[in-house]
Amino acid sequence: MKISRRSLLQSTAAAVAAPALGGFGAMSFGAVATAQDRPWKHGLSLFGDVKYPAGFKHFEYVNPAAPQGGTVRMAGFGTFDNFNEVVAMVKGNIAMGTSLISETLMTPAFDEVSTEYGLLADAVRYADDFSWVTYRLDAKARWHDGKPVTVDDVIFSFNVLKENRPDLAAYYSHVTKAEKTGEREITFTFDMPGNRELPHIVGQLTILPKHWWEGTDKSGNKRDITATTLEPPLGSGPYRVKEFAPGRTIVYEKVADYWGKDLNVNIGTNNFAQIRYEYFRDMTVALEAFKGDQIDFRSESSAKDWATAYDFPAVQQKKVVREEFPQTSSGVMQCFAFNIRRDKFKDARLRRAFNYAFDFDKMNKQLFYGAYKRIDSYFFGTELASSGVPQGLELEILESVRSQVPAELFSQPYTNPDYSKPQSERMNLGAALKLFSAAGYEIKNTKLVNVKTGERLSVEFLLVQPTFERVVLPYKAELEKIGVEVSVRTVDVSQYQNRLRQWDFDMIVASWGQSLSPGNEQREFWGSQAADRPGSRNQIGIKNPAIDKLIDRVIFAKSREELVAATHALDRVLLWNDYVVPQWSYPFQRTARWDRFSHPETMPKYGASAFPTVWWWDEAKAAKAVR
Repeated sequence: MKISRRSLLQSTAAAVAAPALGGFGAMSFGAVATAQDRPWKHGLSLFGDVKYPAGFKHFEYVNPAAPQGGTVRMAGFGTFDNFNEVVAMVKGNIAMGTSLISETLMTPAFDEVSTEYGLLADAVRYADDFSWVTYRLDAKARWHDGKPVTVDDVIFSFNVLKENRPDLAAYYSHVTKAEKTGEREITFTFDMPGNRELPHIVGQLTILPKHWWEGTDKSGNKRDITATTLEPPLGSGPYRVKEFAPGRTIVYEKVADYWGKDLNVNIGTNNFAQIRYEYFRDMTVALEAFKGDQIDFRSESSAKDWATAYDFPAVQQKKVVREEFPQTSSGVMQCFAFNIRRDKFKDARLRRAFNYAFDFDKMNKQLFYGAYKRIDSYFFGTELASSGVPQGLELEILESVRSQVPAELFSQPYTNPDYSKPQSERMNLGAALKLFSAAGYEIKNTKLVNVKTGERLSVEFLLVQPTFERVVLPYKAELEKIGVEVSVRTVDVSQYQNRLRQWDFDMIVASWGQSLSPGNEQREFWGSQAADRPGSRNQIGIKNPAIDKLIDRVIFAKSREELVAATHALDRVLLWNDYVVPQWSYPFQRTARWDRFSHPETMPKYGASAFPTVWWWDEAKAAKAVR
């Protein structure tokens, strides 16, 4: 399951599933009758029961009496030239905050794992075998122009998103049809039973206004949902675009007559009158803007800046507050990722050699003030991370692909090279050279060359953030010691995105956030079908039958125990194929803010800072926090 787009403003099958039955097409009379017999539910849980009962007043972690009003200013990076989420992955640069405008059928709770409650839909029901799901729209749901949200809007949204968003085409690939089955009811039919996550991911569908997109703009031109646009879109959410300067600033204002302001899932949230994003092309400049009170809230990603850059007067005067929030809602793989579509990176031994040349310990000490831990899992920081050697159910699952995966993973735990000892550099660079030799390379005149072709091994690190150059340059120096030719190229956001869409890179800095209930999105991350699809998240280009099988085991897991075991197996196979050079992570979200805001005393377990979702403007604090 994806990490919800609304959570924060910061973003073998045969062995476990019933046989595929092919597309169902329209539901039969018997199926409709069965659907009508199923009870309506106010929420969904992937495994077990939901925490909050029907008719609950509000989530426990909000302040239901939170004051309304005030403006919060946050920083955006790069630029924007588009408000159209439909083409966000393939064209233009989507503006930050667009999820404030539109809504989904369901919405998550930040204190539960894998649950959803009604938002645009007030009820849901599904087949016992998960072969279909029906959502019932809330009769009160309205677009900002006052027109009701309809079944036609939902069907329209499903079709255009699936047709135009490569990531969602994969995410919804097993949803064969959306059809009207009642005045306010939409039924989604799946291509096979047994995929218990499909009702959930349909609930994450962003709903768009069909009548607006099929209409004309102020100039009389017909709108094109397949093109980028800077016309503020019509939505149903708590905010609308108030004003903007392309690539520089965007301001969202709260909708006074927002239809869902009294919904239990919304009580205590969306408390600010305005949310403003100021865009910066350089993160150092953004930090200085925060110091100068041009930005209110900052999430700090740099350990160096966290340790050294917050000693200015406002911090000493306690007008600026620094606070860390536990990151428990997701795991992460942040890394240097190879583009294995390129021949030189197809050999796993060569890729492993790059890991041996990465001196994380020195970098952590000299650049990061010892703050980070080295990542050793694609689900780092969660119970889904593999460890030790496979046992029990995980081992049983891996036995089904034994002949297709590295044999070492059955007897050895995955570890990154150890650079903690004085002699580590010499030993690890020596190990890297042995791996390069096994992959067909040798040193000639201080250059690492391909034995067969005589071509020197070269790599370009493609970056989008200049601040990351300080990280790559020490790595470059280590690789050059063993003859690799290394270049570092930093480009603007637009060029970077276009190069990624065309798979035009050697290595990039990449990250994949993982929810606590992985599922269908794993196909988009690592599945063979996504490898050559422009805009997919399979930037590495993985086409591995064993991984495809293990992804299906994750998707079709019938219990939490099986899901965890299957994810451990998938994680282990990804690691042992050395598709990436893992980087580092920190278990807290570092934040700094001008002390004008307050948050609930008990924060949601899986929400980190949950800023600005559950925060509010505090007049008393604001009066004191004047620069």
